Amino acid sequence: MEWLNYHHLLYFWTVAREGSIARAGQVLRLAQPTLSTQIRALESALGEKLFAKAGRNLELTEAGKMVYRYAEEIFGLGHEMVETLKGRPTGRHLRFAIGISDALSKLMIHRLLEPALTLPETIRLQCREDKTTRLLADLVTHQLDLVLTDTPMSPSTRIKAYNHLLGECTVGIFGAPSLIQQHKGAFPGCMNGAPLLLPSEGTTLRRGLEGWMKTIGLKPEIAGEFDDSALMKSFGQAGMGFFAAPAVISKELQRQYQVRQIGIATGIKERIYAISIEKKITHPAVLAITHAARESMFG
Repeated sequence: MEWLNYHHLLYFWTVAREGSIARAGQVLRLAQPTLSTQIRALESALGEKLFAKAGRNLELTEAGKMVYRYAEEIFGLGHEMVETLKGRPTGRHLRFAIGISDALSKLMIHRLLEPALTLPETIRLQCREDKTTRLLADLVTHQLDLVLTDTPMSPSTRIKAYNHLLGECTVGIFGAPSLIQQHKGAFPGCMNGAPLLLPSEGTTLRRGLEGWMKTIGLKPEIAGEFDDSALMKSFGQAGMGFFAAPAVISKELQRQYQVRQIGIATGIKERIYAISIEKKITHPAVLAITHAARESMFG
């Protein structure tokens, strides 16, 4: 059985990433002749040319591109292993740092995270709420293990991370009993002229609600706009306006905020994404969350 020399593969991977032996030599702190010799040894072992000259730089051959894809996966998994072990202190606690988009419902996040807290290992949960863009910056520097958001990461984003759709649900419209009493009638017409509380501009839910209202010709009075979904619900509880929230947590909302659901905003879906630097999820807490979300919460 032939064994691959992983030192040679690492040197190849670094040269491919840097684009030249000179730059790779600086990164690896190896002399250029030494690095060239190691690359030739790998090519000899594989029986394929991996690089072709392109001016002062090197380009990957077709075989080189294939080897690079494998190397990227191999060293990416190795990095994930090290980071996972770093998150395990010498005691029994497993660190789980999670970033939560401020646009998400806190009640839904609580339900999503519950399965991670029932694992055999004791989880030390660290939650941080912020704008998704700032959370993603901390994800790639390994300050966070996961980011939960309602918007998938754009393919044009210069961050190597992966979207994992946890699930989707319909969006309900809720209001305090006193407000519902003031605006009687069939839904959604009863909302015409009624006060409405909206998420801040630019959020996925806000765009969905604006599209829905335009489609059906609904014209409520915008009474407030909120970055924080929990604060919006508190104002809704006080009767300051109707508000939208994921229908999957309707029971919890009605119990905690003493509001009632008056209808469903047809055509709008609330989606929850987990964004990780892992293509294949390995963190036990993340695995527990994704499994429970897909099998029970959104299943």
